Amino acid sequence: MNQATTSAAGAQNVTRTLARYLVNAKPADLPPAVRDHAVRTFLNWLGCAVGSCHHEAVDIAIRTLAPFGGPAQASILGRTERMDIFSAALVNGISSHVFDFDDTHLKTVIHPAGPVASAIFALAEYRPMSGAEFVHALALGVEAECRIGNAVYPDHYDRGWHITGSAGVFGAAAAVGKLLGLDKEKMVWALGIAASQPVGLREQFGTMTKSFHPGRAAQNGMTAAFLASEGYTSSLQGIEAKRGWANVTSTKQDYREITEGLGERHESLLNSYKPFACGIVIHPAIDGCIQLRNEHGLTADKIASIHLKVHPLVLELTGKRTPQVGLEGKFSVFHSAAVAIIDGRAGENQYSDAAVLDPATIRLRDSVDATVDTGMAADAVFITVTLTDGSTLTKFVEHAIGSKDRPMTNDDLAVKFTDLVEPVLGAARAAELLKACWDMQGAPDLAQITALSRPAA
Repeated sequence: MNQATTSAAGAQNVTRTLARYLVNAKPADLPPAVRDHAVRTFLNWLGCAVGSCHHEAVDIAIRTLAPFGGPAQASILGRTERMDIFSAALVNGISSHVFDFDDTHLKTVIHPAGPVASAIFALAEYRPMSGAEFVHALALGVEAECRIGNAVYPDHYDRGWHITGSAGVFGAAAAVGKLLGLDKEKMVWALGIAASQPVGLREQFGTMTKSFHPGRAAQNGMTAAFLASEGYTSSLQGIEAKRGWANVTSTKQDYREITEGLGERHESLLNSYKPFACGIVIHPAIDGCIQLRNEHGLTADKIASIHLKVHPLVLELTGKRTPQVGLEGKFSVFHSAAVAIIDGRAGENQYSDAAVLDPATIRLRDSVDATVDTGMAADAVFITVTLTDGSTLTKFVEHAIGSKDRPMTNDDLAVKFTDLVEPVLGAARAAELLKACWDMQGAPDLAQITALSRPAA
């Protein structure tokens, strides 16, 4: 059966089938592994959002929106300000993504938590809920956005959509709608309203606007769910209709990815977490360069050149040769390889504005080149380092750390969380917040986590 036939055969009742699953789903239906993975997803999202809360993009968003917002209903993570829940969802979504350190669904490169967690965490302060309710809604939202992303990837992404925003809006609508208790009809409307609000262009990568995408998706999805809850109608086929979301935004539509195996196959289990604060396709190169540095005591002055054989997406997404600001550095495989050798890491400090303009980094960056190898997997790289004495060192990374085959452990995530949160909230509060997150499934109310996510009074 070809793709067109598959699309036509599966193009009926897609939105309603998904809505029915979301409405009927019960927390007990989720396997323990899915619930535990949702906790890991939340922990990683929260650490990223708190860690970047004083980034210039967040400052600008708060300064711009605060005079026009509604009542102070929800926290801005890591800060003392509070905003209405719609503005808080937007700002926390920006904060969670601006470091480019958040989670990634490897099949679609969606960053699932940004749109979903940003929406429902703001809602949790307005409408109290238990940790178990929150975890269930988060898992359902991630499932919805990733399945919808699967149905159109890679064509949708190749057309230039930033799929985190364009598919993430469905995840936010589904999760908020679940927590609002929408019935099947209203959940269909929520998904339909979400379908009319895709956001995000890949053109914006390397600028503040990239992080706007998950924030706006969170805000838009929340808007969709609240409107639907009050009877605001939409098409009943917002996703699959001839002029619905999937057909308008993509040349590929495989609706089986949305409807088949609901409740049995869990896309959230494919979510991964970044050890490095940059585009995920660069991670193999960073991993390999750090290994070479540590194994051979490499320093920049010993290196004549570095050559990378990479997957085609690497140069398409991260081929910025001369980044001028830190956000551009996150999309430069050349800069990333250089800092991996010089510093032995690629955290947020390696992607500051000062870091990309550092003369020593620029000298080594200029010695890095890369060629596409169509046979290379997305999480692999082959590195050749030529030393100043003419000798060479090589490293093949089959699976980068943070990939499905080499996932970050809970201990790894705890270290990452602490490194991000401690400078903002202090060591004691960061440790208390970390424990509260790990224990969140048993929390009767998320209020403890929301309170700990702000600076102490």
